[in-house]
Amino acid sequence: MPVRFGDILQAFEFADASGGMGGCRTFVCRQTGKIYYQFDDDSLQELEDDELPDDIDDETKYLPMPNSRDLSLGKPLVLDFVREHLPSDLDDVRDIFSKRGAYQKFKNLLSRWGAIDAWHDYRNRATKRALRDWCEVHSIEIVD
Repeated sequence: MPVRFGDILQAFEFADASGGMGGCRTFVCRQTGKIYYQFDDDSLQELEDDELPDDIDDETKYLPMPNSRDLSLGKPLVLDFVREHLPSDLDDVRDIFSKRGAYQKFKNLLSRWGAIDAWHDYRNRATKRALRDWCEVHSIEIVD
């Protein structure tokens, strides 16, 4: 059963926003394409409020959505962006990401160079590409 890419993207964003820390986990049913959300109160609900399957933890039927780390969209993506768009700052960015508070410092650097929009576009394209690849690897047919 095909799944709308927008639904996959939304499920990814929910899972990613919680950072895999239990705030929200999302699943896609391999057979029907329905997306299910598990919130930190351990309740599961499907967006359309259908009955929740008893076997939601069966990964042969319900695939947990990845987060940014699972798709290598963190530090590796930042370094790729810097290599391409701000190569003279690569050493500084490597140093920034060796310490706490890296993303705020990185965003400050982007702001100084007027590159925040370029970063967001780059990250959004990479996210969509990685999700499409993830769907292909897991035999999830997507439609736009």
